[in-house]
Amino acid sequence: MAPGEDRESGSEAARSGARGRGLRGLLVDTTPLKHSPEFARLWFGTSVSQIGAQMTIVAVGLHIYELTHSTLAVSLVALWALGPMILAGFVGGALADRFDRRTVALATAVVAWLSIGTLTTIAFLGVSATWPYYALAAVNAASATIMGATRGAIQPMLLPTQLLPAAAALGGITMGLSITVGPALAGVMVANVGFAWTYLADAVLFAGAFLGILGLPPMLPDRGDAAVSAAGAETPDEAAGRVRALVREIGASFVSVGDSLRFLRTAPNVRATFVFDLIAMIFGTPRVVFPAAAAIVLGGGAVTVGLLTAAFAVGALLSSLFSGPLGSVRRQGRAVTWAIVCFGVFTTVFGAVLLGTMVLAPNPAGAERDPIVPALVFAAIALAGCGAADNVSAVFRTTILQAAAPDDVRGRMQGLFYVVVAGGPRIGDLLAGTIATAIALWAPALLGGLIIIALMLVLRRVYGGFQRYDAVHPTP
Repeated sequence: MAPGEDRESGSEAARSGARGRGLRGLLVDTTPLKHSPEFARLWFGTSVSQIGAQMTIVAVGLHIYELTHSTLAVSLVALWALGPMILAGFVGGALADRFDRRTVALATAVVAWLSIGTLTTIAFLGVSATWPYYALAAVNAASATIMGATRGAIQPMLLPTQLLPAAAALGGITMGLSITVGPALAGVMVANVGFAWTYLADAVLFAGAFLGILGLPPMLPDRGDAAVSAAGAETPDEAAGRVRALVREIGASFVSVGDSLRFLRTAPNVRATFVFDLIAMIFGTPRVVFPAAAAIVLGGGAVTVGLLTAAFAVGALLSSLFSGPLGSVRRQGRAVTWAIVCFGVFTTVFGAVLLGTMVLAPNPAGAERDPIVPALVFAAIALAGCGAADNVSAVFRTTILQAAAPDDVRGRMQGLFYVVVAGGPRIGDLLAGTIATAIALWAPALLGGLIIIALMLVLRRVYGGFQRYDAVHPTP
């Protein structure tokens, strides 16, 4: 469906969903799946492939910890991936604004799948050096960033603006399912069949990504010129000309990165979504302590790591399943602010659980222990709260970005969005690993959560315009 097509019917569907009563009014609005079969296929394929992706994320962390027994070494996975992800976010978003977005997504999917296949191969070969795992994880993360940015730019081309909040909530279900099922499967598989078979499962599940992308029609960006269509009109006999045109287009894509930054300076609401999320992700990402916390604090080893990661996703999933009322929220900037405050509160609680367990059930020898069930339950509840709050924030941040950003810069804004969404936690991983090494395992979450709360209360005053953002009249 072309942008803007059938907006009246989409608006009416959205209003009908918002007027729902009782349990039906609370449940997630599935209208986007009925409205666009292409979106439905893309959503389903992404949901399947993301389960495998989360398995690999958890497995790589556990693998590095097994090879090094170092939380700091686990956090270095983030450092290796950070540079490639930032470059991929900017350049990939620029490519999505100049080329057929379906082609860009498909090409990066192939690269991502090859990196997973190589990871599987070296694991079966028993490679014990850490650098190949760091490097392949970085390639995979960069490819996923481009894929995610391109999918984000495609979505508003398939749906009317009024259905974007519901689509974002469905994306929350994807994330919730993937982070619930993926880490739990990873923990069980690593404990029972090893790392190589866990990576192989991701390679198989990645077929879902290809299913979703191949089901799309051509997705040419609205550039306001004839460059894209002209490139597509060249005949097969003009191969040399196509290559020269491609090189020129790629060069122009790099130059256009500067244009996106200039746009961002004039778009305070879009800019606020990035700033707010960076604060949450940098100071509220204690996942690198999970392997050590599961081994020597909470107990349970790899299975506990999977459960802790899954608890976060359970909260996200539940908040998405009962996201019906979110479509009627007009002050979406205000909703983002308070959702992140809640995220900081639950992060602080998780840190307090670790601190309390270390005080009440000390393990001075640092030996692996059996699970301490009460502590594990409280930790899981805190992380579920984090997941719910983070998902509510993500629904509104995604909607603001997709509704307020013009199509000619949407790919680049989505690229920057994925730099923040994926790069922010990696900076947080490095910070958390450093703090945990310097102070204690409880410190990254407890201190980080308090910092998030304080900064958000300050930014609530600084970004007054963002607090007044009106979803009915979206402005960048």
